Amino acid sequence: MKKIKLFSSIALITLLSACASNGSMNAASSDFDSIIKQAIAENAKAKKVGFEWRDTGKMIKKAKKLAASGDTEKAIKLAKKAKKQAMDAQAQAVAQASPTPRY
Repeated sequence: MKKIKLFSSIALITLLSACASNGSMNAASSDFDSIIKQAIAENAKAKKVGFEWRDTGKMIKKAKKLAASGDTEKAIKLAKKAKKQAMDAQAQAVAQASPTPRY
């Protein structure tokens, strides 16, 4: 009888920890989805003004692959970096809109 209680307690603890980790995984996945959408949108804006940087699209693709393989933490980090690059590309487009010679 004691063994049954022990095993059922272990099973319950295992089940609860699995549910808790699954919840955090869904939250991380949700964070990734939000960040990658923002990165894609910012990159599209940079592309529209003709200043898409060379590696930004590659970074977005790699982030998607990382997320698909389950490495959400690295995928989020890379997606944030891609978003930053896309925003920097837009800033560069504004700064270089009307270049003038410097003497």
